[in-house]
Amino acid sequence: MFPSILNVETRDGGLYLEFDANLEAMLAGVDLQGLDDTNDAENASDYDELRALDPQALVARLNAGVDNITGNIRVLADGTRLDLLFSGQEVFDPGNVEVARQTRLIYTASLPDGARMLQVGWAAEYGTLVVRQNGPEEPYTGTIRGGELSPEFPIAGGSQMSGWGVFGQYIPIGFDHILPKGLDHILFVLGLFLLAARLRPLLWQVTAFTAAHTVTLALGALGWVTVPGSIVEPLIAASICYVAIENVFTDHMNPWRPFIVFGFGLLHGLGFASVLEEFGLPEDHFIPALLGFNVGVELGQLTVIAIAFLLVGAWFRNRDWYRRAISIPASLVIAAIGAWWVVERTLL
Repeated sequence: MFPSILNVETRDGGLYLEFDANLEAMLAGVDLQGLDDTNDAENASDYDELRALDPQALVARLNAGVDNITGNIRVLADGTRLDLLFSGQEVFDPGNVEVARQTRLIYTASLPDGARMLQVGWAAEYGTLVVRQNGPEEPYTGTIRGGELSPEFPIAGGSQMSGWGVFGQYIPIGFDHILPKGLDHILFVLGLFLLAARLRPLLWQVTAFTAAHTVTLALGALGWVTVPGSIVEPLIAASICYVAIENVFTDHMNPWRPFIVFGFGLLHGLGFASVLEEFGLPEDHFIPALLGFNVGVELGQLTVIAIAFLLVGAWFRNRDWYRRAISIPASLVIAAIGAWWVVERTLL
């Protein structure tokens, strides 16, 4: 389920805010934060009905419910909540009703004289929100869960953020994509760990994976390589399944394993790039943002490995029964999840 996106701009001394959001879920009262599948919502029938509406009919429903939506959005300047003025919307044809369409909600707000810092947030049920302030001055990108307020960030118009500042800002974004949100990447890394919980084979595999996904992450972020998610996502699931199944049939690293992991790393890098595309990269600090995101991803992967080592490897890796009782059963579970994802992402 993709996050909603807020783009913030400063215009003529005020704020201009564009929310790209799942309007139908907001109108139907579907809890996007508490559900993995909107079909499980109690009001799923209302949601499905709204998704099938043409743009004119959906705008009519929006006009009737916009006050409630506006009241669920908080924008604070220096700690003072601003009055938001709903200024319009962009609604697209429903297309494939099995896929949520994004509707753009446009708001404006006046800024108090001398206001310096901004915070935004919205209702818990609206789910994850990516907050972006683009432009040459005070670029900002952050992610918040519904019900939370963003950290304070400078309102555009002050001094330009340094490259180091942007670098540091994108590290938690990359980390967050692994822990807690990147279950597919977590399972792949655990598959590498489970082959042999020893440093040398693990180091070879992680090095190959890191080198590969760094390349395609950069190429994808630059727009030089583009592969549809409908192709990349099933292949990522297949990579998880492969490494887990290989763990069942061998207890050591075969010579070709790092090369196979490198190939799979290229796929995962394209997946990272598609996520980074959702956030956007500041044009004036593209390289620091890209490097920060990649460092965050690496820190997330290393954290997964460290947790696995502390929970399992440090205590049991030298036991005679480690492979029989831990490595093989865990690999079979990972393989089953990967196989299901291949089917789900290909056919469903």
